Amino acid sequence: MSAVTERLPLFPLNTVLYPGLVLPLNVFEERYRRLVADLLEQPEDEPRRFGVLAIKDGREVAPVRPDDGPAGPLDGLGTFTGDALEAIHHIGCVADVASVQDQPDGRYELLVTGTTRFLLRDVDASGMYLTGEIEPIEERPGEGSGALAAEVERAFRAYQKRLAGAREASTVGRQELPDDPQVLSYLVAAASVFETPVKQQLLACPDTAQRLRTELDLLRRETAVLSWLPSLPAVDLTRQSFSPN
Repeated sequence: MSAVTERLPLFPLNTVLYPGLVLPLNVFEERYRRLVADLLEQPEDEPRRFGVLAIKDGREVAPVRPDDGPAGPLDGLGTFTGDALEAIHHIGCVADVASVQDQPDGRYELLVTGTTRFLLRDVDASGMYLTGEIEPIEERPGEGSGALAAEVERAFRAYQKRLAGAREASTVGRQELPDDPQVLSYLVAAASVFETPVKQQLLACPDTAQRLRTELDLLRRETAVLSWLPSLPAVDLTRQSFSPN
């Protein structure tokens, strides 16, 4: 039986979106303003969704081209490889638009929630923005995810404590973490200070157990490294970054 696919608008970003996590977006480029406008033109009872894919090579904001008109769908991508479609990762996350605020200057401020991971099967660059044929990825618990979740929770708390010490910041009261291993795996991936390729690796893990196992190794390694570092600039680790686009 052939896999079920769906066509969605695509929004390449310099960040990784995870299922269950919230991401604010400041949409100012004309191509993505068009994407949002097209979503708003849909009937209110239809879901307003697009696919978020992390960028491997390039920038989420296109180079300024004052004499050539608005940016095309591939502008800013593929700066080194020459192949813009190979500049984005092909495993992403569907974003459901939770709220839209249109600004007087034409920008949109969005709040989106990650829902379903997907595999990008095909890309259409003929329009103002990219669209893609996507195939949802089934979530699987994997073997031993419950026991791994308990270990990851302990390692994550040690990591947070060590990171707060490196930042010379006081730790806030004990934060409740989700009991569900899958939800925990995505929260830890989003809240840890890992580079984008590492965050993408965690998104692409075949099951929850593998993600937790990878996070356990990463957290233990990062905690050990932090014990040797001087204080770091303070950053807010509890939220996804605000992505200008």
